[in-house]
Amino acid sequence: MSRDLPNPGWGPLSTLPGNPLMWVLILSEMLVFTAFFALYAGQRALDPALFNASQQQLDPLLGGLNTLVLLTSGLCVALAVEAISIGRTQRTRLWLGAAMLLGVVFCAVKLIEYSDKFAAGLTPETNAFFGFYYGLTAFHFAHVLFGLALLGLVSWRTSTENVETAAAFWHMVDLIWILLYPLIYLIR
Repeated sequence: MSRDLPNPGWGPLSTLPGNPLMWVLILSEMLVFTAFFALYAGQRALDPALFNASQQQLDPLLGGLNTLVLLTSGLCVALAVEAISIGRTQRTRLWLGAAMLLGVVFCAVKLIEYSDKFAAGLTPETNAFFGFYYGLTAFHFAHVLFGLALLGLVSWRTSTENVETAAAFWHMVDLIWILLYPLIYLIR
């Protein structure tokens, strides 16, 4: 009597879309951001007046615009995954291109925001809040840039696994911003 042995591959990760190694990266990045968010919350609890006053100097509309831009970009990536799943390579590339364009818009808005803050004399050295503001948003910005490079690469080397892998990373970038925006701009 023969018995089928379970696949010794990646276990639960084998059911996730894309390359399992990307999921290891995503989980590790989520842990890093979680640690930064906890540190931010702890520092905010120590000096809520400073954090509230500093937060008033941010533009929640620009942050909200960037939220809308990034979530729309995430929708485009999801539509690219759907298109590649039915073999529509050209449509996949168009959706990836739209996602990348919106990612560039996100970066441009963030750079405008940074420029405005620096022009007002608000730098990472201004106080603890602005140290966190620049640190967290710049770390996220670096992830957006990496995600843009990844989307560009998979639009050139288009396959179901590649698109799903890039989409998983891009959605992590979305998720981080969904948490970062209210944390930095809105919650008082």
